Amino acid sequence: MADSIKIAFSHHGNQHEFQFPHDSTISDLAEKVFASLSIPQANQKFMITPKLGLLKYPFPDPVLPLSSLLNKKIILLAPLPSEISALSEASAASKPRERSSPVKIATPSRHRDWQRAQEEATYTFGKIVPLPYLPNPEKSRRFLERLRDDAGIKASMQKHKFSVGVLTEMNPAEHTTHESRTLGLNRNRGEVVELRLRTDAYDGYRDYKIIRKTLCHELAHNAFGEHDRNFWDLTNAIEREVEANDWRSGGHALTDQEFYNPDDSGVEGEHMDGGGWTGGEFVLGGSGSPASHGSNEQGLGRRELMAQAAEERMRKQRGANREADDQAR
Repeated sequence: MADSIKIAFSHHGNQHEFQFPHDSTISDLAEKVFASLSIPQANQKFMITPKLGLLKYPFPDPVLPLSSLLNKKIILLAPLPSEISALSEASAASKPRERSSPVKIATPSRHRDWQRAQEEATYTFGKIVPLPYLPNPEKSRRFLERLRDDAGIKASMQKHKFSVGVLTEMNPAEHTTHESRTLGLNRNRGEVVELRLRTDAYDGYRDYKIIRKTLCHELAHNAFGEHDRNFWDLTNAIEREVEANDWRSGGHALTDQEFYNPDDSGVEGEHMDGGGWTGGEFVLGGSGSPASHGSNEQGLGRRELMAQAAEERMRKQRGANREADDQAR
């Protein structure tokens, strides 16, 4: 075709090339991707470099000419249909099933608090789903299970009667731009919560308490979709509740179980990042975070935070060496 253009892009490491009439737009590209790859437009994000950045459907400029994208690098950031199906099945399986007959109310027992046990089984995360195509998914599973079993998170979810169908991890490559890095997402007010566990280089895991704070933010979206004053008041309340039940920080333990084990070699906190909030998603590198949400760590740069982490590792190593010396004597 004399008046046609070819648009090439990559998706999950595979190269694709589509042919279009010369006057086609980016909306035509989204329709072609849906027709050819079975990826709904709502799940499509195009990373275009240089300059244009991340474009999400329905796009800031739906009639952007495809001819303006010639000779640019285009990456389609979207889950595969099989991944979407797996998450949907996990979400559906986590929903409580309707009972055909009334449930008899249990009578209190002096040996066990049945009401509390029922609340713990109801106000929690239905399924833990690490991403199987990323390295070491079992490490991610342990990290997610640690968050699920965190005494502070459990207490806050029970207090606010929050339930989440699926708790899963986020692929950093699909939620990173030159300006920001998304740390968490809450879909449909608790249907699925995604957390950014891994470092950008996939060589480690982020700081536990930073991810836990992200989870507090996403849980608040179970009640409020917009970032209004009600949302921020609830987020701050959840963070205080979680800290209050962290007995390592001067709070108290709800049970005799240890809910945070920093010596677990399966998950390592590499470093913490300062944060900001934007557009319904918790992102790094943004601006406009309310002053009431600030923390001591947010004023520190990456170098200072990495230095703190290195100093903490050295302190732990010195302690381990002294313990080994004492045992040798």
